[in-house]
Amino acid sequence: MNFSLNCHGNLISLTTPIVMGIINVNNDSFYASSRANDTSIIIKKVEQMIMEGAAIIDLGAMSSKPGSHISNPIEEAKTIVSVVKSLISQYPNLVISIDTLYSAVAKAAIDAGASIINDISAGDFDKQMIPTIAQLKVPYIMMHKKGMPSDMQIAPHYDDVVMEIVTYFVNKIKQVKEVGIQDIVIDPGFGFGKTIDHNYTLLKSLEVFQIFDVPILVGISRKSMIYKYLETDIEHALNGTTALNMVALQKGAKILRVHDVKAAVECIKLYSKNRGPPRHPSGYKMFRLLVSLYVAQSFFDNDLLEIFSVQRFLVYV
Repeated sequence: MNFSLNCHGNLISLTTPIVMGIINVNNDSFYASSRANDTSIIIKKVEQMIMEGAAIIDLGAMSSKPGSHISNPIEEAKTIVSVVKSLISQYPNLVISIDTLYSAVAKAAIDAGASIINDISAGDFDKQMIPTIAQLKVPYIMMHKKGMPSDMQIAPHYDDVVMEIVTYFVNKIKQVKEVGIQDIVIDPGFGFGKTIDHNYTLLKSLEVFQIFDVPILVGISRKSMIYKYLETDIEHALNGTTALNMVALQKGAKILRVHDVKAAVECIKLYSKNRGPPRHPSGYKMFRLLVSLYVAQSFFDNDLLEIFSVQRFLVYV
């Protein structure tokens, strides 16, 4: 599928998957090497990521690691706006994504020169976020999570993790399209209210999310689903990250959100050299039709969605 994102009139093609480089403007994000508070250090990190092939830089002032707490929106906006202005002054064409829960931070950052909003709550935390995105007319990344960072990893439970997240995005995509948001990216939210087994079930079924005809972002970089399963640590999780990023690409991911840009760019290059025609699960067309009808016309309700289980219509070949 040939997708693109309209970033202030600059079309970012997703015909070939792209890399989003992570920079955390705080002292608390789970991977220490992604943190930077000094403007000169941030600029150097961004310069390196651009040289290595990042198409988007994702800035976040709030840590969303398990056990962390929500930031103050005034302080977050002040920090983010300052960094965005500094980066845009150095790199006027830089595409910056802002990782935030707050509509006020989103607006301030876009006004300062950012291009994309990346919301881990998909508008559930701040009810003004979706109307604000519609007004700003910028691409919107919506992530699924269960709970808040402070409690999301306390015994998360799903009867069917894939179906629950599919249903979540059916409703979310319908909601944002109704207010006129067109550039939508979905993120299944690896590690956000999911056990290790939930994460791998999601990854195995990632192609299911192609039914929505929107780009899929995958953020698994150096996460515990990798280093805990491999019985190692964050510092030694790059090899596992690259391996799973390749799996994600083969299953339809269009954006890789990573700490290590060079490795991800090389992963995409090898994937692109080797890829063949897309393969969809059996029942894909039927399920996609049903979802499209619901999103476009409210043709049926959520109860009917439950009838069409992933196991019945999305059996992999």
